[in-house]
Amino acid sequence: MACDEPPEKHCWVCFATEKEDRAAEWVSPCRCKGCTKWIHQSCLQRWLDEKQKGNSGGAVSCPQCGTEYHIVFPKMGPLVYFLQQVDRALSRASPFAAAGVVVGTVYWSAVTYGAVTVMQVVGHKKGLDVMERADPLFLLMGLPTIPVMLVLGKMIRWEDYVVRLWQRHSSKLQIFSGLVPGMGRSLPRVPAEGSYGGDHLSVSRTLCGALIFPSIASLVGRLLFRRVTSNLQRTILGGIAFVVIKGVLKVYFKQQQYLIQANRHILNYPEAEGRADGAVEDGDSDGGNE
Repeated sequence: MACDEPPEKHCWVCFATEKEDRAAEWVSPCRCKGCTKWIHQSCLQRWLDEKQKGNSGGAVSCPQCGTEYHIVFPKMGPLVYFLQQVDRALSRASPFAAAGVVVGTVYWSAVTYGAVTVMQVVGHKKGLDVMERADPLFLLMGLPTIPVMLVLGKMIRWEDYVVRLWQRHSSKLQIFSGLVPGMGRSLPRVPAEGSYGGDHLSVSRTLCGALIFPSIASLVGRLLFRRVTSNLQRTILGGIAFVVIKGVLKVYFKQQQYLIQANRHILNYPEAEGRADGAVEDGDSDGGNE
């Protein structure tokens, strides 16, 4: 809101007048007129510090007329100028350096994980021998792809496709109704998509499941295929067996959740209980009136 210029200078920050502090330095930094024309140099300095928030080189404009304040600094020597340029260069380069450190950490972690996985799958001694004979460039490019391929393989949700295929053709599978409860029966309704335990793709769950898969495959291979002498073949068979067993259990679990949701039923409100509750509330209100 515009106002007439007072007969004496008036600071629009601290509201002090020229008479109250005659030694103060005044400045008119923008095109504003009237009561917002003048401001103490010290008040404006504090206001600029609040607006710049540590960025002393940032531009600041008047909140009333929008004029950018003309800020000047005293001349500095060559050493200070050099240090200032170095500080600015480091500030600009630090985000890229941090990103490089993160990428390098992830890369070498993937290389290490790939090497450990190779030794776990084919055997410790044989794995070391294979990696010593291999080309270093091939190892640097191939080992990091092991965790990447495991994560991509974990993202293939083939169980969901089997569940949808099962639900689509369940009416034709009445012969298996004795083995699997609910198979081949007509359903009272079709549940909405995602309402029957369709787990969403979790990043943490996918990452952990993919990275721990070689260890599980090796363990299952040792438990179920002890007669297989080759460590590689035993681990591969253990991985296949684990994926199949887990997939069957997951398909069965999702199908049962689908049947539970399809047979969901909503009960009528018990009117007798409702009348009893109403009588109790009326009795309490009567007692309160007394």
